[in-house]
Amino acid sequence: MTPPNPGRPLRVSHVITRLIVGGAQENTIASVLGLAQRPGFEVDLVSGPSHGPEGSLEHLVSGTPGLLTLLPQLIRPVRPWADWRAYRRLVRRFRNRRPDIVHTHSGKAGVVGRLAARKAGVPRIVHTIHGPSFGPFQGAAANAVFLRAERIAGRVTDHFVVVADAMARQYLDAGIGTPGQYTRIFSGFDLAPFLAVRRDPDLAASLGLAPDDFVVGKVARLFELKGHEDLFLAASELVLRCPRIKILLVGDGPWRARFEQMAAATALRGRVVFVGLVPPAEVPRYIALMDVLVHLSRREGLARVLPQAMAAGKPVVAVDCDGAGEVCLDGQTGFLVGADHLDALVNRLGQLGDAPELREQLGSAGREFVRERFPVERMVDDLAALYLRLIGRRPDR
Repeated sequence: MTPPNPGRPLRVSHVITRLIVGGAQENTIASVLGLAQRPGFEVDLVSGPSHGPEGSLEHLVSGTPGLLTLLPQLIRPVRPWADWRAYRRLVRRFRNRRPDIVHTHSGKAGVVGRLAARKAGVPRIVHTIHGPSFGPFQGAAANAVFLRAERIAGRVTDHFVVVADAMARQYLDAGIGTPGQYTRIFSGFDLAPFLAVRRDPDLAASLGLAPDDFVVGKVARLFELKGHEDLFLAASELVLRCPRIKILLVGDGPWRARFEQMAAATALRGRVVFVGLVPPAEVPRYIALMDVLVHLSRREGLARVLPQAMAAGKPVVAVDCDGAGEVCLDGQTGFLVGADHLDALVNRLGQLGDAPELREQLGSAGREFVRERFPVERMVDDLAALYLRLIGRRPDR
């Protein structure tokens, strides 16, 4: 491998499978835009196509000339012919561009991109683990395939960035990498809109939310493993404990019709508001309407909506899965519940519904926790420092 030339800017190529509305995609875009503004860095982003009910974030980077390249062959489903073509296209691109670092994100791009970078002789290869690609959330056959792919790609990876320490533990337990190859960098974001947001009475009224409603919100794709079903399964108990409860669901996805039918068939009928897809810039306005945010996913590295809600001063109730416990500090910034303990979910929501002062206490603690750890500038600083360390350059260069 040719060592990086200290006389030119550091070239970093990011690769992601798609730019739908989601936490990994927002993280990647924020990283790319932040690094692109720094002297001494040349950054570009390669993505597969983004389409479907989850929306697209391509517009956030497509306006900067030369920043985004779309690769049609890079798709999420496993398609051997398309995957081979994407691999060959990436090898050719890396050989022509000669980046010092290739930084991959998400499952498909993470495997194909890292193998292509090694074939092209890229000096350093970095991969961010935004969430697990293997685990008990999927069948044994699929789990074996993805675990095998991650192990193969892990052998050509110089360093892993994890959004939560839980991801490092899971991958190390699977025999991928060594402890020194992992760095936790929280998924930072622009705190200002969340810190400053206030409840909009007109928006609340348009959604049918009264001032004395107890609003439980959830921001997530309407898809499997996100935990929406738990709210519907606990509907009868939730209504008994919180007679003024309303459920505010922000997001869209292929399971929307299914969830709408489930909501209509439970005691929550008429109490569930499906907002649909919301641009990231509008998310703070909807979080401001919530009294508490729930995050019930069974597969998530560390959902960005948890610190976002905390920045807005909202307590959170989260399933104790992956990295949730690293920001939802039980009894301090919110409450953790077991994945299959609906009674605990009902009890915690009932407790928060009965105690506005407790909501205020937890929300204030969460805001201070996030203010220190999640500024987007800190994330970009940490990434830049990691890159320079990996290639042996002094930070002041």
